Amino acid sequence: MTGPLDIRTAPRQDAHTARPLDAGTARRRYVAVCAWFWLPLGLTIAPLILLFTERGMAMAGIAGFFAAHSLTAAALELPTGGLSDVLGRRAVLACAGALNLIALILLGLGTTGWLLGLGMVLMGAGRALSSGPAEAWYVDTVHAGSGPGADLRTGLARGSSATSAALAAGTLLGGAVPWLIGLGPGLGARLSGATSGLVLPLSVPLLLGAAVEAAFVLYVLTALPEPPRPAAALGDVLRGIPATVAGGLRLGGRDALVRRVLLSTGAVGGALAAIELLTPGRAAALTGASESGAVLFAALACAGFVCSAVGSHLAPLTARLAAGGERAVMVSLGAAAGGLLLLGVTAAFTGAASTVLAGVGYGLVYLGLGAAGPSENDILHRRVEGAGRATALSVQSLALQLAGALTGLIIGFLPSDSPSLPWLLGGAALLAAALLWIRRGDQRTGIAGSGRP
Repeated sequence: MTGPLDIRTAPRQDAHTARPLDAGTARRRYVAVCAWFWLPLGLTIAPLILLFTERGMAMAGIAGFFAAHSLTAAALELPTGGLSDVLGRRAVLACAGALNLIALILLGLGTTGWLLGLGMVLMGAGRALSSGPAEAWYVDTVHAGSGPGADLRTGLARGSSATSAALAAGTLLGGAVPWLIGLGPGLGARLSGATSGLVLPLSVPLLLGAAVEAAFVLYVLTALPEPPRPAAALGDVLRGIPATVAGGLRLGGRDALVRRVLLSTGAVGGALAAIELLTPGRAAALTGASESGAVLFAALACAGFVCSAVGSHLAPLTARLAAGGERAVMVSLGAAAGGLLLLGVTAAFTGAASTVLAGVGYGLVYLGLGAAGPSENDILHRRVEGAGRATALSVQSLALQLAGALTGLIIGFLPSDSPSLPWLLGGAALLAAALLWIRRGDQRTGIAGSGRP
């Protein structure tokens, strides 16, 4: 007999859930989930900071909003990864979408600092909840239907490509919609007046994103079947989370390959932080005005996502040409390091040639990172047991975010009269990560933490 606080996580026993999905169907649904989840977040990239400004927020307040988002995501990464391993992938992923839906509504309609801050906190919580369940569901489903030796890299690559493509499309759409509304004579003013200032042209992309999030939640609940899980009381769920978190933290110490994946992910986080912090100012300096610089930055961001999608799509081919996933990671991170170093070298110069080389370097960074990701995750999934898979992905995401935050702090203290230095430091970090993979990895077929040979 169960009490009122018991949580029933086992899905209904029918033909749809009793038989595992085939690999092709699981791959298509995983790709769709990646695209549906990241499209709304892409819609916020172009208008969000401008919307905060329109709401009367100072730059200090805006920085505080983003800090609240990052700190919330970092603090919840491991606990929510453990929650996914205990409760199930589908429930946690749907909860992530629901939190993002509420967050986007608050950000789109909020007019006070506390509402906007709450929206960013909820978005950070949704980001933490999402950092493993979809991929863990895909790997679990493929293993259940085709065995642990089934190909994962192709599906992971396509999911990563779909993520980048959705972010690119969302960035363009999020920037274009307010501009198109502004083309209509007085349309923006009428929209604001009709809603008593709640809905501004810059709010519309976020509200569109909320509608997409609603569709995402429905898709997750209906299209991602899971094998039955035993019913768990609330106390058992809460007691199970620390154990899975502790297991996640021990992963890097037990397995050399997992440790390399985590260190490489940290280097990638530092590189991305450098690009995101430095590119807007460089774009504004290139165009001569902040407004035109913002447009250039949006175009560059979109191009970066496209390059990342292409790199992810080429990941299986890269692994074949490099004769293995580990060498593919080394080559891909080396290419990304070369791009970042090229950005550093050109930062001290002006002129058309320098601008073209910087553009090539920017694209090379994202192409290399896109190609490295699927091979890294393929290695990770082959070293980690299914019961801790989402936790392992959360540890990986935590490494990315913490390294990015630390890099941001370091860049803030670097002398402003050395424009190349931050770029070169980021490139050096990526180069060091690539060198980690020169040594051949542990060739044992055992799984980290399993105790099996």
